[in-house]
Amino acid sequence: MLENSTILVTGGTGSFGNTFIPMTLEKFNPKKIIVFSRDEMKQWDMAKKFEGDHRVRFFIGDIRDRERLYRALDGVDYVVHAAATKIVPTAEYNPFECVKTNVNGAMNLIDACIDKGVKRVVALSTDKASSPINLYGATKLASDKLFVSGNAYSGEHGTQFAVVRYGNVMGSRGSVIPFFMSIRDQGELPITDTRMTRFMISLEQGVELVWHAFNDMEGGEIYVKKIPSMKVTDVARVLAPEADQKVVGIRPGEKIHEQMVGAEDSYFTYEYAEHYKILPQINGWDVDPRRIKDGKRVDEDFVYSSGNNSEWMTDDELRGWIDANQGKIGKI
Repeated sequence: MLENSTILVTGGTGSFGNTFIPMTLEKFNPKKIIVFSRDEMKQWDMAKKFEGDHRVRFFIGDIRDRERLYRALDGVDYVVHAAATKIVPTAEYNPFECVKTNVNGAMNLIDACIDKGVKRVVALSTDKASSPINLYGATKLASDKLFVSGNAYSGEHGTQFAVVRYGNVMGSRGSVIPFFMSIRDQGELPITDTRMTRFMISLEQGVELVWHAFNDMEGGEIYVKKIPSMKVTDVARVLAPEADQKVVGIRPGEKIHEQMVGAEDSYFTYEYAEHYKILPQINGWDVDPRRIKDGKRVDEDFVYSSGNNSEWMTDDELRGWIDANQGKIGKI
């Protein structure tokens, strides 16, 4: 599907874009990938990695700017929406700015993609959008709903929208693994709560889920990949076995366990070999055979949480991942 196509990635200089772009160039050889973002210095640094590759282009812009989006989307076939205000404390202290990017920006992108004839759009979401308790999660839930409903808005234009949702990305900037690695020589690691668990997904798995969504979608689906969990205390023990663990208390807006499918979604959720799919509750799309395909409806009140997961990452699996990714941890 993506072969010889033009793809635009909003927020393309972030962790996801830095993995999606080289993987997609290698696997699909698209005609062009456009990096759309507002930080010219990050674009400058990223451009060095792709110097001489005419397929990678850079476009300064902000998803808050509807007119700029219209210009950037000329001739674009597919869009990956990764731009977001996503740091939880930043969102809490700058709520208007968070809404402008995560909600208004989503509306701008949906309108522009429909009007410019984009074929398919996949928006990245987060576990925090499932039963949200902080502003970031609430804005991403609103964004998810907008992209789902965008399929009704597109009408005869034919633009299709879907969402992918996943939790803690292993080794990405700001995540727990590079944080613990940066302070483990101090002999003490802060633990917010000894019960805390997190999903463990690699950026490469996140990219593959986006590829699957592009290929599978009819419009309005939310894709949730099956991934293992791990207790934060076990992550700390693997990274710094000699360090003490000091309980410092849970931070505002933080959950004990990550959740990607809530009980309220269970009536519209189907299970597949490697993922779950939450179908739209509107227009009877939750019973559409084209969207269900070979899925099996989950039990009522089903919840997919890092705390009740049936799959857990072992110490050896985490050590193996760290050994294989030493050079990338915390850098993207």
